[in-house]
Amino acid sequence: MPRRRRFRDRRFYPLRWLLNFFVLLAGAWGVGFLAFMVVVWAESPPNPIPHADGIVALTGGDGRVSAALALLAERAAPALLISGAGRGTYLGDFTADDALAATRYASEITVGHAALTTEGNAVETAAWANARHMRALIIVTADYHMPRASLEIQRCLPNVRLIEVPVRPPAISHLFGLPTLRLLALEYSKYLVVRSGLFDDAGSGGSAAEAGSGSAAGQ
Repeated sequence: MPRRRRFRDRRFYPLRWLLNFFVLLAGAWGVGFLAFMVVVWAESPPNPIPHADGIVALTGGDGRVSAALALLAERAAPALLISGAGRGTYLGDFTADDALAATRYASEITVGHAALTTEGNAVETAAWANARHMRALIIVTADYHMPRASLEIQRCLPNVRLIEVPVRPPAISHLFGLPTLRLLALEYSKYLVVRSGLFDDAGSGGSAAEAGSGSAAGQ
């Protein structure tokens, strides 16, 4: 009987090891997620915001373009890229509430149509910044999106200083609400994938030289 029990126990060793591994993995993910939540919730732009060579607004959420336009109007930088605009969209589609500023600074604004993802934003940003020999960029995106966006852009522009200006969207106004936790959990998981380097993010979006962007003044 003891022999049978030992044999039975040995059969379950791999299963127990696998179960323990996943428990540890889930625990590590949970601790990291809590740290991620704290970082996101505590994020704020530098005060004052240093002058830069360009501003980049990543589309995809409320308030990003408006915040970038405000920085342009304050002359925090002389040029603005709105990255990730869909095909067939124009400057006016993003600036209905900021028409005066958009019209006044239209010649300094570029609307980029090449990016479909965050990695695409990074490639598009790199093409725009390299073409203008920029050394410092202000990045404007949602606060929960900022860690991954900055990581992607920094990989494409390793020698460029990034100044983060996070925008808090209404979607995460209640930190412990279920929709907010779901959104943050998904974003944290994406961040881990990028951080791990499991995928060649810049490569999958094409080279920076291949990313195209159009001037807002001509659209």
